[in-house]
Amino acid sequence: MLRALFISLSENRWLRGMAERSAIGRRLSNRFVAGTQVDDALRVTQKVNQAGLSVSVDNLGENVTNAEEARASAQLYHQMLDEISSRQLNANVSLKLTHMGLDVDEKLARDLVTGLVAKAAGMNPRNFVRVDMEGSPYTQRTLDFVHELHRMPGHAGAVGAVIQSYMRRAEKDIEGLLAERIRIRLCKGAYKEPEEIAFQKKSEVDESYVRLMKILMQSGVYHGLATHDEKIIDQAKAFATRENIPHDAFEFQMLYGIRRDLQRRLVRAGWRTRVYIPFGTEWYPYFMRRLAERPANVLFIGRNLLRS
Repeated sequence: MLRALFISLSENRWLRGMAERSAIGRRLSNRFVAGTQVDDALRVTQKVNQAGLSVSVDNLGENVTNAEEARASAQLYHQMLDEISSRQLNANVSLKLTHMGLDVDEKLARDLVTGLVAKAAGMNPRNFVRVDMEGSPYTQRTLDFVHELHRMPGHAGAVGAVIQSYMRRAEKDIEGLLAERIRIRLCKGAYKEPEEIAFQKKSEVDESYVRLMKILMQSGVYHGLATHDEKIIDQAKAFATRENIPHDAFEFQMLYGIRRDLQRRLVRAGWRTRVYIPFGTEWYPYFMRRLAERPANVLFIGRNLLRS
């Protein structure tokens, strides 16, 4: 019930505008968002790297309404890739196609993202662009574009996709991506989807996640297992040990500000772990979806608010 409530709130434009303009809203978001500027994200990335964790940086935003916004978003990612290289940070980038203008001009979005992947592929050391998954109206278009990008000369291995285990189509989509050895981030999913296309029960989503996780771990392609569920993480570790899968054959991925204790424990035990670090002014939808994924975060925020 709480999950459905927070997903609904994430789509409320009036609340979003009020929250993103308010000082208290920005203060509450600080647990999960690095800040509003590139320098904020870089500062946090360096700190996380020093703790032995790698990073994926995401400039928050989606569904831009004009070409100028899309170009500005792409330029910011170019700046981020340059800074990652010059500062020798262990980080890549994640982006949403609607933030690159997919709803405005599909050709523009394709050109902008193609330019970013080409830049990442040509860097030394080579970098990587993760194309995030959005709601179901964008699923097929996103996957088609990732396949297209990956087939372009020099791009193989420099671009990856995201698969959500609550989607009933997930296993078939994974089969298609693995056929071309495309890197995948596996997550559970944080959008409100109808029962006919997505599992609704947590047990079904978890069961799907574990089944898909094992397929990825045995694929011989480097993937990211994005979860804070310690039981599932323990299953992944046990499966890797049983199947003689090296620690460096995949990575765990977690969100900035969530289960920092577990992140540190995994690194100390020799498991590769990446932290997803978002930044930017458009933080409200992301913030509410994090509360939907883990209602315990509501209690954490409440305790900290009362202390201030």
